[in-house]
This record gives sequence, C-alpha cells and structure tokens, in this order.
Amino acid sequence: MPFIRLKNISKYVCHNVNLEVFDKEFLVLLGSNAAGKSTLLNIIAGLITYEGSVLFDGIPVDQLLPSKRKIGYLFQNLYLFPHLNVTSNIAYSLKIQKWPQHDVNARVEELLRMMKIKHLASRYPMKLSGGEKQRVALARALALSPKILLLDEPLSSLDVQTSKYLRMELKQLHSRLGITTIYVTHNLTEAEEIADRIAVIESGHIEQVGKPEDVFFYPESKKVADFIGTPNILDCLYCNSLGKGVMEVGCGGLPIIIPDDGNKVKKIALLPRDIYVSESKPPGPDVNRFKGIITDIDVDDSMVRLNVEAGENHLLAEMPHHIYHDMDFVVGKDVFLILKLRSIKVYRDEERRWKNL
Repeated sequence: MPFIRLKNISKYVCHNVNLEVFDKEFLVLLGSNAAGKSTLLNIIAGLITYEGSVLFDGIPVDQLLPSKRKIGYLFQNLYLFPHLNVTSNIAYSLKIQKWPQHDVNARVEELLRMMKIKHLASRYPMKLSGGEKQRVALARALALSPKILLLDEPLSSLDVQTSKYLRMELKQLHSRLGITTIYVTHNLTEAEEIADRIAVIESGHIEQVGKPEDVFFYPESKKVADFIGTPNILDCLYCNSLGKGVMEVGCGGLPIIIPDDGNKVKKIALLPRDIYVSESKPPGPDVNRFKGIITDIDVDDSMVRLNVEAGENHLLAEMPHHIYHDMDFVVGKDVFLILKLRSIKVYRDEERRWKNL
C-alpha cells in the first residue's frame, strides 16, 4: 500500500500543507469545522484542482484521474443510491468497471460477509439504520480493493454507542486489510482511540503530527492545546501498586488512584471538563476527592473556568453557566474537587504508551 506525501499543497483554506502518511498507516486528520480536512481528502482523491504535488510512493499523481488513483472514498453523506438495494449499491463500481458478472457476485458476497451485512443484501437504504448504512457504504468503498482508503467523518451522524462500536470495527478491518487510511474527524475521542498518528489541522495549517499520547501530553502550539481542551498535566513523583488492579500515583501532594496494569506511570492528564468542583463535600467514597482553593475565575460566553490550587498543583476546571450561577464561588474560597477516574489519561514514557482509563 502506498506511502502518501503532500508537498506544498494549497487550495481554499489550506496553504503550503506538507504531510506524510506512512505505508499501511491509520492516520487521523483532526481539526475543527472548516479547518481544511475534507479539502485535503478531495485533493488526495484528485477530485479538485490544487497547487503543489501529491505523491504516492514518491511518484507524483497530480495528472492522474481519480479513477486511476486506486482510492476508496467514504463520504460524510454516504451517497447510497436510494433506488438500489444493498447488493446493487456494493456492486455498482464493479459493473462500471465491466467486471464479469460471476466476479461481481463473488466480490459482493465477500464484502457482505466481511462487513457482517449478508442479511441486509436485498434491503434498500431507506430500510437501513445509520450503522447499517455505514457498513454498506464502506463495503462499496472497498469493492475495487483500493490501496488507499479515505474516510470523511464517517461516524458523525451516529449515536455514541454505535459510533464507538464501529470505530473498533474499522480499526480491526484496517489491521486485517493493511490499507493506508486517512480518517477525518473533529472528535478528539475518536482520534485517540483509532489513530496510529494524529495530524492536527487548524485554519489550513498542520499544527502537529504525532502519536496520540504525544499530541495530548506535549501539544506543540497553543492552537493544539486549545483544541484538545488545555489538559491538566501532572508529573507523577511516585507509583505505588495497591493490589487488586489499582495504583496510587503521587502528583504534587495529591495521592491519585488509577487502574494498575503493571507499568510505571510518568504523567497523568485530565481535561478541565472532567474535574468536578463543589462548595460542600460530596457524598460517596473518598477516592480522588481533594480540597482546594479558588485562585481565579474566568467567565466567557460559552463556559466558566476556575483555577483551583490543590496540593502543589494549579488545576483548571470548567463548568456550564447554569451550574456556576447555582454556586457561591469567589476567589479565595475553599472548595472540594472530584477527579473523574475514567477520564484520567496516562503517559508511560518508557513504552511511549498512552492509555485512556
């Protein structure tokens, strides 16, 4: 499968974009709306004109027609043909390429099994759920055995549970097929779960490219930090296994409990939205609950942000306006914090390994 290189690409919002996608890699292009993500996919696919050069395995393909680039493209809107059933939708590109009918039948049968939609073969798109439509559209994109797969926010319209399940299926499918894949999303959680590497793009510029753990723990620009949510990153001074699958890590005077998988932890991180702040001591077990003092309050149109000193740490927490107005928060006030266990992210430097607990 090809190694992709974008060299000095300019089009619309994108300006002199340089990016490399490794052979068989699953790269996630992460950024906000109108950042230039879909533009780059369309350029790689050859669907729009552009300045600069696109190279597959070092060979420019700028003059190559889209049909010759051996790319499977799953658009955000799917574009299933409503008048064709599932079998005919998947077979469409094969028939356009004038495959013999027995080869078309065999390939469609293979894809129906691969995508676990054989029972849907005779249904029409209007009779399919959102997740089923995604599987059909992906099967159609894979029909011609592409060397590159482009996925433009394929799960954005699905509910959280279905989206998570299909993300894992996509990752497993990629491991099995080994297709060089570029996946576009504005969802950080999606990117962290499935990416080999993440390329953060904002306003048409690639801000950072790296493994998910490096992008999260070591943002290289303020734009990257702002996009991922300005995480609270704490150094772990010690790790103490407590048995039964849990570990205590010492972070600036706070003994924080995390699950234990037997590896030493160097840093932990927590997004501001995952720190709960209360005027009174919350009920429940005394795990990852600490006292602090408010040192600053920042109120803007979208959110209220509190800077809280806890132990030797200065933590940033955020909350909606309606919760803030129900509280009597002022600078200098003592408060109680809950650090949400399942939202803590862990960095293990020795293994360059990241895990969302």
